[in-house]
Amino acid sequence: MRILHTADWHLGRALEGRSRLAEQAQFIDELVRIVEEEKVDAILMAGDAFDTVNPPAAAEQLFYDGLSRLSDYGKRPIIVIAGNHDNPDRLSAASPLAGNHSIHLIGYPKHEVLLVDVPKARQQMMVAALAYPSEARLEQVLSEAHDEILLRNKYDERIRDFFAWMSKQFRKDTVNLAMSHIHVAGGSSSDSERPIEVGGSYTVAATSMPEAAQYVALGHLHRPQNIKRASTLTRYSGSPLAYSFSEIGYAKSVTIVDAEPNQPVVMKEIPLSSGKPLVRWKATEGISQVHSWLDEGLDSSAWIDLEIHLTSTLSIEEIHNLRKWHSGFIHIRPVFQQEREVAATRQANLPIDQLFTQFYEKQTGGAKPEQELVKLFLELVQQDDELEVGDEE
Repeated sequence: MRILHTADWHLGRALEGRSRLAEQAQFIDELVRIVEEEKVDAILMAGDAFDTVNPPAAAEQLFYDGLSRLSDYGKRPIIVIAGNHDNPDRLSAASPLAGNHSIHLIGYPKHEVLLVDVPKARQQMMVAALAYPSEARLEQVLSEAHDEILLRNKYDERIRDFFAWMSKQFRKDTVNLAMSHIHVAGGSSSDSERPIEVGGSYTVAATSMPEAAQYVALGHLHRPQNIKRASTLTRYSGSPLAYSFSEIGYAKSVTIVDAEPNQPVVMKEIPLSSGKPLVRWKATEGISQVHSWLDEGLDSSAWIDLEIHLTSTLSIEEIHNLRKWHSGFIHIRPVFQQEREVAATRQANLPIDQLFTQFYEKQTGGAKPEQELVKLFLELVQQDDELEVGDEE
């Protein structure tokens, strides 16, 4: 039996106001090609189909059209669970219709394990499909005390027990799988994932993954990765597109698993090519360097975060022209000569009061700051440092 694992489509998500729907439609087309070329028998979609609980109609249309194409008129079963971004009621509302195409839409965490016929493989699989299990969706208060460590331990115990209960329903003559949308300790995250936990309280230990499952398909983290300490093969498939500049360099993919009852699975990655790349430009030679890159056609189809070193402010017209020449500019961040000099001086480990004095002299044309002003500046810096330490704790 060949199973495809995907997650975190985030349909409807924008990049600083720029629509990504065309890129997401491109991904759906690519996914349809992959399941046909790789002769995929079943699909697991591990949550965050949408980016918000109230997605735009175009995103919903893309989702249901995509599922219809992928299911091959019910010959290729699909299991979709709600992630933390999805509205569980809205996701599962279409179940009466979707079920006729062997599409299982699971909004809330339940103890029942799905027994799914896989016609193309002439086998059955059992799937412990645990939709995003927040306290609210579990309808359970895990701890009355406002103690993050206690809550994390209680949450971990609850998820471990949930999987243990579901695993008891596995059979020896079926392919046995688990899936969920959770944050497992040890996974590498990016800033495009909005947290599903407060202070780490919704983090699950890798050792809590169900050992009885042949494979655990996870959603939430956007970097494709295996969880090393889990007792069974446990993997995040990652998101199909890069959703923030922190994901530059991530190789996007979907995961394919070949499974037989009572046998270890064989896993492989299928790389994705859909969507525009996200790149950073650092123009240390100023606006002329940016013009040169534009003339060369550099990264012509990319979304760009531009840092440009300047001696004077860019005019509105210059910014407008940059965006006209390349529609992919997301951020245009000027860095001025004085800022670079102060940063370079600070790197030389000069005392902060001397740095402030030098900066003040540059700003005022050579005037010296009064001692009271320097003292006030140092007090403000100390307050800021204390706040940062408090935030880290």
